[in-house]
Amino acid sequence: MAHIPVLLNEALEALSIQPSGRYVDCTFGRGGHTAALLDRLGDSGQVIGFDRDPEAVSVGQSLQASDGRFEMVHAPFSTLSDSLKARAIERVDGILMDLGVSSPQLDQAERGFSFQADGPLDMRMDPTSGLSAAQWLAQAEEKEIADVLWVFGEERFSRRIARAIIEARVEAPIETTAQLARIVAAAQPKKDANKHPATRSFQGIRLFINAELAEVEQGIAAAIDLLVAGGRLAVISFHSLEDRLVKRAFRDAARPPAGDPRMPLPSDVSQPRLKLVGKAIKPSPAEIAANPRSRSAVLRVAERTEAA
Repeated sequence: MAHIPVLLNEALEALSIQPSGRYVDCTFGRGGHTAALLDRLGDSGQVIGFDRDPEAVSVGQSLQASDGRFEMVHAPFSTLSDSLKARAIERVDGILMDLGVSSPQLDQAERGFSFQADGPLDMRMDPTSGLSAAQWLAQAEEKEIADVLWVFGEERFSRRIARAIIEARVEAPIETTAQLARIVAAAQPKKDANKHPATRSFQGIRLFINAELAEVEQGIAAAIDLLVAGGRLAVISFHSLEDRLVKRAFRDAARPPAGDPRMPLPSDVSQPRLKLVGKAIKPSPAEIAANPRSRSAVLRVAERTEAA
C-alpha cells in the first residue's frame, strides 16, 4: 500500500501555518506531511524533518537536495531540543508528530513489523541500532516478556503467551514474524473475531523495542519548550496508549502550575504553558474508506500560551 498521509488537511489547518514560519515534522516517513507544509510556505519558510528510519532519511535527503527550505535530520524526535540547538534554532512556529509505524514499514516484510507477510523478526525503526525483536525474545525472561505484552500491548493473555514463547524458543530460535504469530495464536484460548490474535503482541513488542512511548513523552516536553508564543503542536496517534499519553501531557501542560494556595505564584509563572485547541479530531468516513489504516487515528492540537 502506498503511503497516504493521515488527517493531512486537518493537521495543516491545526498548525495555522505562516508562510515565513519554521516548522518541524517529527516523523518524516515518506514526506507526505512535509511536502504539504512546504507547499504552504513561502521562500523564507523552513521545515526540519526528523526520522530514525534510514530509508525515510534517504527520501528526506533527496528532498533536501532539491528544496533549500527543507533539512533532514537522522535522529529520533526525542533529540528535538539538542538537534535544533545544534542548528542554532531556539524557537519554531509549529511542530507535527505523526506517531507509530508507517505504511512502508508495515508493507516491507523484511522490516518485521507485520504478521501479514513472513519476514525476519526485526521491528526496529532504525535497523542499525539496538536489539531486534528476535534478539530480545531470545534472551528475555518470561516475566519481562509477559510485562511487555501486558503493558504495551494490553494483551490479556500475556502470561500464557510469554510462557509459550519461552517453551517454543527451547525447541528452535524464534526468528520470523510467521513463527511468532503462530506461537501467539496457539497460546490464546479465546480469539477476537475482528482482530488477528497476534495484533496486540506485535504492538507491544514493537513499542518496547523502539521505546516509542518514552519517545513521545520526551518529544512533547521538548516541543512545548521550543514553540514560540502562539505556536501550535499537532499530534496524530493511532492507538489508545499513545492517545492517552498525548491527552494527559496536553492536559497537564494546560493547567496552571501547582503551588501553595496561601502563597500566590508570581504572575509570570501562574499561567498554564499550553492552551488546548478544539476537540480531538478523527478521520472522516471518506478518508477511512480511501485509507483504512487511518481508522484509528486521533489528532490533538495545543497552542503555546504567551506566558509559557
